[in-house]
Amino acid sequence: MRVRADTPLRADDAAIIEASRSQPEEFAVLFDRHAPLIHRYIARRVGIQSAEDLVAETFLAAFRRRIRYETSQRDARPWLYGIATHLISQYRREESRQLRVRLAVSVDLAEPGHSDRVAGDLTASAVRGVLAAALAELPERERDVLVLIAWEQLSYDEVATALRIPVGTVRSRLSRARARVREALARTEHAATFKEILRNE
Repeated sequence: MRVRADTPLRADDAAIIEASRSQPEEFAVLFDRHAPLIHRYIARRVGIQSAEDLVAETFLAAFRRRIRYETSQRDARPWLYGIATHLISQYRREESRQLRVRLAVSVDLAEPGHSDRVAGDLTASAVRGVLAAALAELPERERDVLVLIAWEQLSYDEVATALRIPVGTVRSRLSRARARVREALARTEHAATFKEILRNE
């Protein structure tokens, strides 16, 4: 995409959004910059088939709301994650099903000469299935916090901004989510696999 001469290539998000208020085409810079991250996040939550539409809806909603964007927030990612999370909530029932099935690994058990690989694939599938089931059982608000931190690497402050909740609430929801997932995983043989994801910070 051609960038306007008065919009620096490395302008921060707030500057891009501000410019887009009078020059709407500038908003495409924000899309190009962050759409892959938002797509990855949404695909993990609701599956790849729904991701494209939800990414489009996320940025359409962001475009419509750009006039109200608080430009003191130089990084727009928490804002975009918040919009995406709100849209994902509309797919919550489907998400529970998707979390249980979409991570399964397809393994051809009849393929000769690959018994070690097949065993490894089966183990990976079992581990992913256990984690997906544990995530699916979390209350919605706790799951939102956990995946934004564990998958998207947002800070507590960024999650608070995305979900419009206090930082203390982020910490308490994350603590409860980790405890629930630990409890679920402790009943399986794969608990150690998730030590890094569920470690206390």
